[in-house]
Amino acid sequence: MQIKAILFDAGNTLVFIDPSVVLPILRKHGADVVEREFWEAEFSAREGLTRKVEEGAWGTENHIWKDYFADLFRSAGVPEESVSRVGEEVRRVHGKQHLWSYMDPSTPSALDSLAEAGYRLAIISNADGRVEDLIKDAGIRDRFEFVMDSELEGIEKPDPEIFLRACRRMGIDPGESLYVGDLYGVDVVGARNAGLQAVLMDPMGRLDYPVDRIRDVSALPAYMEQLSHRP
Repeated sequence: MQIKAILFDAGNTLVFIDPSVVLPILRKHGADVVEREFWEAEFSAREGLTRKVEEGAWGTENHIWKDYFADLFRSAGVPEESVSRVGEEVRRVHGKQHLWSYMDPSTPSALDSLAEAGYRLAIISNADGRVEDLIKDAGIRDRFEFVMDSELEGIEKPDPEIFLRACRRMGIDPGESLYVGDLYGVDVVGARNAGLQAVLMDPMGRLDYPVDRIRDVSALPAYMEQLSHRP
């Protein structure tokens, strides 16, 4: 079935943890880490989060995210005795300014290319009620028809209903939609259970799941071109 709409996750798909905010905190508490090492640590922590989801967690429960951040801090070199203090400071900062505020500079032009190719775009995110403001601050809100925030919708991925709700809002069949996200058990499994197609973000090129993968949003226009020529 021809794809008419592309639905995006937000965190770790369109926007990412801002290293300019987090790295000074990690370094203050003893981590001798550079940005490249930070991204490696974040990816490793995300792999751990994915494993917990596959074991039955939904991926947005507080203790799951607490484990994710603790894993990130340790992998980045924070001494064990400082992990809790770093977590408290990062939590305070996140309460004032959303940590997922970094966007790859290539993302806006990629979104424009997709729109020019005729795809309708929207966002479905497991979030805390702030994701639409986050997308506005990133300067890309005008590219999307709507932003669905699980906190405001009262339902979250991987429940198929949130994907189906987005498709109904757009007036399209689920099979005419592609979902783009970074967590296999939440994004890909949830989307497929709702009848959508899916592609997985794999920034390090190391994930091994039965789904197509792209490194970042900038790779999506070329992927969609390839997809349109598949039999």
